Amino acid sequence: MTASVTSPDGTVIGFETTGDGPPMVLVHGTGADHTRWSAVKDRLARRYRLYLVDRRGRGLSRAEAPGYAIRREGEDIAAVAEAAGGDVYLLAHSYGALCALEAVRATKAVRRLVAYEPPRPEPGGAVVGPDARSRMRAAEDPEEILEIFLQEALRLPPADVEAMRGTPVWRARVAAAPTIPRELDVVENMVFDDRLGEIAVPVRLFAGTESPGYLRLAAQAVADRIPGADVVPMRGQAHQAMDFDPDQFTEAVFAFDPA
Repeated sequence: MTASVTSPDGTVIGFETTGDGPPMVLVHGTGADHTRWSAVKDRLARRYRLYLVDRRGRGLSRAEAPGYAIRREGEDIAAVAEAAGGDVYLLAHSYGALCALEAVRATKAVRRLVAYEPPRPEPGGAVVGPDARSRMRAAEDPEEILEIFLQEALRLPPADVEAMRGTPVWRARVAAAPTIPRELDVVENMVFDDRLGEIAVPVRLFAGTESPGYLRLAAQAVADRIPGADVVPMRGQAHQAMDFDPDQFTEAVFAFDPA
């Protein structure tokens, strides 16, 4: 079933619901939509009522107000959590984890958060160089934007990109690709500061042992700023453990919220 809420700036945020149990809001990352959770959706829905969000600018959330800012994305997620009735377990991946960190400061409807590798460049570095970002902006084919992002931001080898091309969610990734450049602009300027210390709900970071170094460092940097937060490794996995080791991923999600 699909439904929607209206964010404070007027953007309509759509989401899919499935499952039974306490509410869990799932927030996807860059170059994706709510279908990116397909490999773990059924497992999670056995324990939770899922609210699978399409972040603004794609899928069910195309009615977007002008003037992009990540703070507004936090308000979007907060609005979904409140519509879910509060007491929400928030599960967020990559850029979606940055949005979720905004959301938990905007609402009291979240009771705990798992943030899987919220991105930030290494100090003095960049997630992708200016050449790659220029090529993304100049690309007329959204598939080209996505390929540059996967290979140069996530450091995926061409064989892995080809394997992803054959998955059911590839078309959704291509459709969301035009939002990638604006989100990379946010990531390149991301600072984890003392505002994270204001977060009062339990927070756990996931980090792949095989992920690019900048993602692992960023996860630890967030955990160091939030009282009581910790980092759980996705062993043998990189930035997409939910796809390549759904058992390890879902077990770690359940372990943070024992029945």
